Amino acid sequence: MAGTIALTYDDGPHPVWTPLILAALQQRGAHATFFVQARRAVEHRDLIYAMRKGGHEVAFHCLDHVRHSRRGSDGVGADLEIGLELLGQVGVRPCAWRAPWGDETQVTRELAAEWGMRLWGWNFDTHDWRGDSTARMLDSLKAQGGLRDGDVILMHDALGPGALRDGCAATVGLTEGLLQRAAAAGLTAATVSACEGVLA
Repeated sequence: MAGTIALTYDDGPHPVWTPLILAALQQRGAHATFFVQARRAVEHRDLIYAMRKGGHEVAFHCLDHVRHSRRGSDGVGADLEIGLELLGQVGVRPCAWRAPWGDETQVTRELAAEWGMRLWGWNFDTHDWRGDSTARMLDSLKAQGGLRDGDVILMHDALGPGALRDGCAATVGLTEGLLQRAAAAGLTAATVSACEGVLA
């Protein structure tokens, strides 16, 4: 799939911000990947259904947002197993996984192989959790050369540990700005699994 980027969102779903992001994606006919926290997914299962109906990918982030390097193998394994069980309750069997903070260990990689999951990082971190404005985040992207085929962009549609902001409005604006720039560059926003052949 040539000319493709992957917009990805961690830590949701959130009852306020996720619907606004979904609306922005729908307006452009774009698809994205949501790396969800399992408990939030069960709590807001209507948003999980909306993601799937919109052609988006629901992927696994975590049960508890703890760095894998700070957990033993049993802890990482239990987080994955219980998290996947909860996602199963809302009809999701994800094939994509992003560890909290992107902190992968050998145990993470072994579990991913065991469960048939692909681990995903990113190559552009928007740092939206810091509370930067939409304009500043777009300027940061421009400074690294703008959008490129194969980019995997990290954003957050909810507040996770360490967040320095009280909402995700700037991420909604960033989503709209990224989609505008992608269209101008002839790039399509697709899920990570749909892009896998290009982004691998």
